[in-house]
Amino acid sequence: MIERLWKTLAGGITAAALCLFAATTALADQPAEWQIDLQPHATPVMEQVRWFNHYTLWFIVPITLFVLALLIIVVVRFRASANPVPSRTSHNTLIEVVWTVGPVLVLFFIAIPSFNLLTYELVVPDKPDLTVKATATQWQWNYEYQGAPKPVAFDSYLLKDQDRASAGKEDHKIYPRLLAVDNEMVIPVGKTVRLLVTAAPTDVIHSFAMPSFGVKIDAVPGRLNETWFRADREGLFYGQCSELCGKDHAFMPIAIRVVSDDKYNSWLTAAGADLGAANKALMAQTDAPAKSAVLAENVTK
Repeated sequence: MIERLWKTLAGGITAAALCLFAATTALADQPAEWQIDLQPHATPVMEQVRWFNHYTLWFIVPITLFVLALLIIVVVRFRASANPVPSRTSHNTLIEVVWTVGPVLVLFFIAIPSFNLLTYELVVPDKPDLTVKATATQWQWNYEYQGAPKPVAFDSYLLKDQDRASAGKEDHKIYPRLLAVDNEMVIPVGKTVRLLVTAAPTDVIHSFAMPSFGVKIDAVPGRLNETWFRADREGLFYGQCSELCGKDHAFMPIAIRVVSDDKYNSWLTAAGADLGAANKALMAQTDAPAKSAVLAENVTK
């Protein structure tokens, strides 16, 4: 029995070590098979979120193993056959002091960086480079670029399988099923984006969530919430509505395409006149390098 308990403890230590040290960076800005860590960061906020996640593991893993060890010791040493006369000890001052001071110190070391992270995430910079309003309805997103030379506003729907060929989005590695949309939000790399989020007045509560950006904010009817992000690398990033909003909640993806400043300005100018043509021109510029990267990854594997 004791040997079996120690094998269980060894298995727990191995699993904990894997969680702590085997967090690897995914190769795509979307969910990956067998992914055990958060998505790779694409903004400074998400970089800190990932750091804080790994930081807390240094407390969680030892505490979990310590409690597991105590449970095993109690089971082995104080079982009825090994301890027929139970102890009548009522208290131990040292133990009570330790289990009071210990958790306080742990919470202290977790609270300070968490408060700093929340402050950094929730305080919107004074002078953003771009403001985009995202309005949620059942079950789509509408994006409106404020301050653009020409009005740019469009809906973003889940891309259906029968529409992939006409949209030029047949590559499932770049445009995955249930995540790809007909019109992505386009933003420039390295620019601070102020995001206004709401829901249609007669709709329900939704939530705008983009894991690689560290963004998750509710879209509430009649209320305008705001957040911000600054993408530090180009790519096509995927998220989803993360508030249960009805029967098609699982079919309400979010896609953000981050491009260079020149490509963004060209797209914004063209989108004011013909959104479809602007999107296809941008895809022609950005999809070729992405396909080359995917091909190189497959060859490496």
